[in-house]
Amino acid sequence: MPRPDRAPAVEPHPRAGPPSPLGDIIRTARPRQWVKNVLVFAAPGAAGVLAHPQVLVRCVLTCALFCLASAGTYLLNDAIDVRADRLHPTKRSRPIAAGRLPVRQAVLIAAGTLTASIGLSGLLRPQLAPVVAVYVAITVSYSLWLKHQPVLDIGAVAAGFVVRAIAGGVATGVPLSRWFLIVTWFGSLLMVSGKRHAELAELGHDAGHHRATLAQYSLSYLRDLRSLSSTVAIAGYCLWAFDKAHATEHLGFWFELSVVPFVLAILRYALILDGGGGGAPEDVVLGDRPLQLTGLAWLVLFGISVYAH
Repeated sequence: MPRPDRAPAVEPHPRAGPPSPLGDIIRTARPRQWVKNVLVFAAPGAAGVLAHPQVLVRCVLTCALFCLASAGTYLLNDAIDVRADRLHPTKRSRPIAAGRLPVRQAVLIAAGTLTASIGLSGLLRPQLAPVVAVYVAITVSYSLWLKHQPVLDIGAVAAGFVVRAIAGGVATGVPLSRWFLIVTWFGSLLMVSGKRHAELAELGHDAGHHRATLAQYSLSYLRDLRSLSSTVAIAGYCLWAFDKAHATEHLGFWFELSVVPFVLAILRYALILDGGGGGAPEDVVLGDRPLQLTGLAWLVLFGISVYAH
């Protein structure tokens, strides 16, 4: 069984209410964060083939497989981090840290879900199994070692987003352009660096007790990383949009117009990060109305440009 992070022994913080083993497993699997797995729709959507029934079904099944893999990842991570989580003001209420879900049970469930996600992906498409296996390897390595290594921890989490996007292309046979990979990679770095920035700002001097790498980051370094990531993501998208507009005779205007809400969405997200938000990216996306509106506007213009073309 994996060795938990080194930290002073702390008693579990029990949660109110009657015990619910299944409910505790589901809470530990963090279904709210499965929204990240919709990235598997990105490559087929950008290629304009998502409306094909077979492609759509493959994307839905791939998304479900990554939800299964994500559940195993969160269970394993919380089992390893049980001592550190008991020192955190909010994470101490998680089922494993609170002592409601045994560590051994969580590890066994995690091993089963991670193995199942790889095996089932091979049944969906043989080429998909290695991609899911890479995702599992990255997330397990992160839980065991990479999260203790500055910079590598940010790269590992961002790589998880990129692998999801790649999996959507592999599952549906859609080739991935260099612009797609650039925007996905640096957009992921923006979210992860923002998450680290929010954690460091919230925990202050105690940040290193919860996550060792936070003690080696500074707010200015993370701000610089956010600026770099957002700049390259915007530049990559603009180059893609204007390149597509140049190659399209009648509908190029829509590609160019989609740049506006894309940039506004990035700027809005950057503003939220600068204000100390972003500790949970999924909460930002689901809870900020202006960000949702700019995102919807981008989706509409992007859809018109790609699917009409």
